Amino acid sequence: MHFNYNTLKQLLDDKVDLYNKPDFIENDPISIPRQFQQKEDIEIAAFLTATISWGNRKSIITNANKMMVLLNNAPYDFVINHTDNDLKNIKSFVHRTFNLDDFLTFIHCLKHLYVNENGLEGAFTTQNNLKNSLAHFPQTFLHGETPTRVKKHVANIKSGSAAKRINMFLRWMVRKDNHGVDFGIWTTIDPSSLFIPLDVHSGNTARKLNLLQRKQNDWKAVQELTQALRSFDPTDPIKYDFALFGMGVSNYEL
Repeated sequence: MHFNYNTLKQLLDDKVDLYNKPDFIENDPISIPRQFQQKEDIEIAAFLTATISWGNRKSIITNANKMMVLLNNAPYDFVINHTDNDLKNIKSFVHRTFNLDDFLTFIHCLKHLYVNENGLEGAFTTQNNLKNSLAHFPQTFLHGETPTRVKKHVANIKSGSAAKRINMFLRWMVRKDNHGVDFGIWTTIDPSSLFIPLDVHSGNTARKLNLLQRKQNDWKAVQELTQALRSFDPTDPIKYDFALFGMGVSNYEL
């Protein structure tokens, strides 16, 4: 179906208004970091939750809650102050292919970020723009000491990954509006520089709307779709993630 620019912008804006609402939160992984108040707790909870955000959403939320319990429901304090015995007391965790070893390594890597890289926010502002920081993030996070199996859980755009979960995490941290879904607690990254958290739902909807021509959901597709969305709102293009994802999940007829 062909839409002209104005019709398509109106459709997307209407769907943002429909889906960018607090009742979206209840059944979304963003409900996990919403349990916390402190900036560092929010961003660590959000990062870990985003990391396991693939598969069934109910399972994601259940297992992300388990992670928070294992971190004593104080993720920043645990990351910074844990002892070897604290880690030994974590007997089991698994979400699909993300297992206990991965979880423990992520705790170690997060401590490294907060001690040496000004935390998660600092890790995404190491370069002169967000794209370059994304490309550099695996090296910053893993800091050269990490078992090979853990690397698959840290998206690498240099290898063509769409980095859906990291871009979703960044949307949560950076976007700030009056709708009460995204946190907007990071001020060092401009919302205009964000990239779409491309998944099967948003990708399929974007192709139906002729916003995306590339067939694969990879980094090239992320750049293509993000550029298209910037034409509708150059200051806050990733608000349209709500529209594309929501339309895809609800099987909106085009």
